[in-house]
Amino acid sequence: MKKFLITLVFLLGIIQLVRPDKNIGRVDPSKSIETDFPMPAGVKASMEKACFDCHSNNTKYPWYAEIQPVGWYLTNHIRDGKRHLNFDEFLTYDAKKKDHKMEELIESQTEGWMPMESYTLIHKEAKLTSEEKNAIIAYAKSVRAMVGYTKVGGEEKGKKEEH
Repeated sequence: MKKFLITLVFLLGIIQLVRPDKNIGRVDPSKSIETDFPMPAGVKASMEKACFDCHSNNTKYPWYAEIQPVGWYLTNHIRDGKRHLNFDEFLTYDAKKKDHKMEELIESQTEGWMPMESYTLIHKEAKLTSEEKNAIIAYAKSVRAMVGYTKVGGEEKGKKEEH
């Protein structure tokens, strides 16, 4: 049993040396959603506390992200979140994808599956009120209207992309 514990402590120490890359980068304003679709201050504040850690190019890491394998789990979770929607890369999406992502944002708030319970369990401040959710929904609807993507009779129509 003593050998097992020594081995376990040794392995836990060794894995601390394998650090994942942090999601901390420069934001290119020419790609950010806010360049073409500015957020009202209240919406931005709500999104910063509940969405941007996993859906942007800059995560505010908690202290426990420095402990492996927790850091690995968080890195994987953030990569997955950005793969689904990255507000800092939003303007690189075509009109159809922009529309779809805003549709999903609306769904996530009306159905309550975002922010994820595993996130709000630790980040209590990320729990959104009904008013915050409604403001995010209104914002997403306005973005959809500005994107102007529609599907009529199976044919896709949208505003001409400028990016």
